[in-house]
Amino acid sequence: MKSHYLLFASFFALFFACQKKYDLPSIAKNTDWKSKTISPYPQNLTGNPDSGFYFLTNGAYLGSGIPYDLMKKRVERNREKFAHKSGLASEYGFAIFETIQGVEVMNGTCFSCHAGKVNGNVILGLGNSLNDNQTNLTFPAKLMNWRVRKKYKNDSMTIAAFEDFGNYFKLMAPYIHTENPGVNPAARIAEACMRYRNPVDLSYTSESQYDVREYNLASDIPALWHMQKKNALYYTAVGRGDFTKLLFQASVLGIKDSTAARVAQKKFVHIAAWINSIEPPKYPAKIDFKKAALGKQIFQKKCQGCHGTYDKPETYPNKVISITKIGTDPLYASYGSDSRIVDWYNKSWFAQSNPRSWFEPERGYIAPPLDGIWATAPYLHNGSVPTIYQVLKSNSRPKKWKRSKDSKKYDWEKLGWKYKDKNRGKGVMTYDTTLPGYGNQGHTFADSLSENYRWALVEYLKTL
Repeated sequence: MKSHYLLFASFFALFFACQKKYDLPSIAKNTDWKSKTISPYPQNLTGNPDSGFYFLTNGAYLGSGIPYDLMKKRVERNREKFAHKSGLASEYGFAIFETIQGVEVMNGTCFSCHAGKVNGNVILGLGNSLNDNQTNLTFPAKLMNWRVRKKYKNDSMTIAAFEDFGNYFKLMAPYIHTENPGVNPAARIAEACMRYRNPVDLSYTSESQYDVREYNLASDIPALWHMQKKNALYYTAVGRGDFTKLLFQASVLGIKDSTAARVAQKKFVHIAAWINSIEPPKYPAKIDFKKAALGKQIFQKKCQGCHGTYDKPETYPNKVISITKIGTDPLYASYGSDSRIVDWYNKSWFAQSNPRSWFEPERGYIAPPLDGIWATAPYLHNGSVPTIYQVLKSNSRPKKWKRSKDSKKYDWEKLGWKYKDKNRGKGVMTYDTTLPGYGNQGHTFADSLSENYRWALVEYLKTL
């Protein structure tokens, strides 16, 4: 039925998923620090990468999902086409698995967000920025719950296999749709789900544990291979401690309790191993190495203090830059610092059991590694800048810009997405930098470069 596809397509949108009520946190205009270095935390590196990829794609760590019986005919007719129509770069973005009740269900995997496409090629680990997820999912979530509970009302096992997913999808749906295309509300997914979980055992509670702001902020999707160098996760370095607990964000939508969370966490030891094994994609087009050599000298003077070095052995400083120094849109950092999930998380199973993970927000953004940067457009923490060239020349950034969902519309000269200026209205795949939290200002460190030096720096970045 057509409604089945609508429900499932809407469901996948939530993995990337801002309401227009601008209930915004106060933004600190000044900080008493310019940068901070994040110290390392010991990680479990004993996992098996092949097992990790298997666990990533088979979906069992997700706990529950939509009864597969609802989607079987449509999906099995053409899995690859179905994945594409669901907004996924790869069919790995969804999984069919058996729950503890013995029921086959369907749910989105980590590759719903972390399988991107450039020039027609799927790159596992790359953020999927080609989705436009501005639809409010409140009604589809209610419709899905009604449809499943009506169809399977006499089938207690199927209802039990769907229940956790159904509850959390319905509760978080009002809080996760985006104001711009290509951005991801992963932090809001966690915030909206955790507020209805008991912090001690993560079990469902009908009473909210904390308040959330109405305005939904989203971010760009970082490449997974950058985790290999990081001592903290997420754009504000809020995620500290054990990565295996920080990584399974998709699980919070469907796992039942801390017992199920522990099973998922053990699988993520192997998933972390797979992430540590992947290589950033090599730039596939021609490089002017003479120009790149000049660009390398400029990079060493202007950029490596924050972004690291890329000769063997490579270095990465894990440096968080204050919002006053970096100058990029400060709302995401301020929002994270003010979120009530921080206190909840630090009192919860995540922080109170071993291995520990905890939240320690900063009013700043971590300068990311630049491995494979050519493929990771758009840029800045909120995905507001379409090309690398414009990151290096702030007055060239478009105010409103529209791009295609065709991954072949790539700008090989400026490194990023081809786009059209969109001075009026919104429209499909149109990014509006005038909205709160989505500004394209800041990171002006290369503005003083001559055009010759700027293009040389772009050329060097192709080699990373």
